Amino acid sequence: MVFDYLEGGADDESGLRHNRAAFDRWELRPRRLIDVSKRVQSTELLGRQISSPLVIAPTGLNSAFWPNGDLSLARAASKAGIPFALSTASNMSIEEVSRGADGDLWFQLYVVHRNLAKSLVSRARAASYSTLILTTDVAVNGFRQRDLRNGFAMPFKVTPRGALDGISHPRWLWSYLTNGMPQLKNFATDDASDTASQAAVLRREMDASFGWDDLRRLRDDWPGKLLVKGIVTAEDAERCVEIGADGVIVSNHGGRQLADLPAPIDALPSISDATPTTDLILDSGIRRGADVVKAVALGATAVMLGRATLYGLSAKGEAGVSDVVAMIKEEIDRSLALIGYSSIMEVDRSCVARRPV
Repeated sequence: MVFDYLEGGADDESGLRHNRAAFDRWELRPRRLIDVSKRVQSTELLGRQISSPLVIAPTGLNSAFWPNGDLSLARAASKAGIPFALSTASNMSIEEVSRGADGDLWFQLYVVHRNLAKSLVSRARAASYSTLILTTDVAVNGFRQRDLRNGFAMPFKVTPRGALDGISHPRWLWSYLTNGMPQLKNFATDDASDTASQAAVLRREMDASFGWDDLRRLRDDWPGKLLVKGIVTAEDAERCVEIGADGVIVSNHGGRQLADLPAPIDALPSISDATPTTDLILDSGIRRGADVVKAVALGATAVMLGRATLYGLSAKGEAGVSDVVAMIKEEIDRSLALIGYSSIMEVDRSCVARRPV
């Protein structure tokens, strides 16, 4: 059940395959006889230096994979010198993660209820989160057949099938019984005690009326950096920038909302052309270091790691996340050397081409 929640996608899950196949349609064009004896992958994102063009993406219900999973991800990101984004649907609260991890913390906002959203934004500001991410692609929940079949929900529902599933995974079950049932901690505080709002986030019923004027007000209310996530068209990206967003996250929610959307890597070039001075972050489908190099070449400043780091979290907790980040960094370094670039900041569109059909 938990693996299906991590691995699954929307509808027939063709969006998952499309996201990965889109990377394969781009190939790297190497330069030769270049001094690549020293290589650098550090870069600047939103005015801050980061060790590699990587961000750990906001993901929900991480304690289903590992106890205090949000904190494990945040600490691994801090050690790696890259930002970590906490989801509204986290199992640890905004304040708990801020107290338990240093580094560059971002907060991702789902607008379930307007007043509750204002409270979450205020709490993130008070807890010194540097960047706010507005996710725009969840007007309604995607049709995820695996979750429906398994009855995956928060709180976990005890069914005969679910009980058998848990018993057949004794290590996970022991951890679950020892650490207690994961909760949506951001909706279990004195400042977020509206039971209707808590029920809505459990059903992923977002405020489908949230529009451009609301984004303007959010921009006015938030003093830090503001990113808009879920953008796959140049028109929407341009409008975000006009309103004052500091960057755009090109994403189709990892194929978890609607299968029939553009692969973000294919949408990236036109968005980059339309917003040439804006930081763009690519999300969805990143698995290897070469994927990161291709994304940067096509206009991304950085990429988000979602499933990739959750695989590591599920296997070994914080150490597993660190292992995954280290592997991807090593692959970025190797890719740069083998295509003749000494710095990730030198990479541009000249080093990629569409594969011949």
